[in-house]
Amino acid sequence: MNFDYAQAKDVDALHALIESAYRGESAKRGWTHEADLLGGQRTDAKALREIIAADRQVILLTRGGKGIAGCVQLSYVKDGVAYLGLLTVDPALQAAGLGKELLMQSEQFVRENWQSAAIEMTVIRQRTDLIAYYERRGYFRTGENRPFPHNDPRFGLPKSAELEFAVLRKKI
Repeated sequence: MNFDYAQAKDVDALHALIESAYRGESAKRGWTHEADLLGGQRTDAKALREIIAADRQVILLTRGGKGIAGCVQLSYVKDGVAYLGLLTVDPALQAAGLGKELLMQSEQFVRENWQSAAIEMTVIRQRTDLIAYYERRGYFRTGENRPFPHNDPRFGLPKSAELEFAVLRKKI
């Protein structure tokens, strides 16, 4: 697999991939979707452009036969800590190890480029299957929960008022 950094020219394809993996009927082809918990969008092109243009943020991606096969957002948080978000794999390619490979590449990137000793993420607390996936890869629940932005449609339209994020962390 070849990994690269997203550029402005990749935004439309990235946006299409992310939406297809997280929302709507196409997302239900894979096991990591949020379509039962949220409607609306997962992100938008403007937010992706801002991430790509920002200092100390990158979107790492890998390409497949039909274009971008997977991606992950990495952000420098503070000395020793990075944040991982938007881990996305084309629903047709899920369960083939690409997500695990993206996680390993992410951990290597933040260690080498930001000297991070830990990486954290937030996962919707109700996504127990996804949390278990991350736990099998060395992430653990910190015990901290963070509020879901219920009133901000840029992050989706919640189908439950109960949604909140669990914070997971891994020492790398």
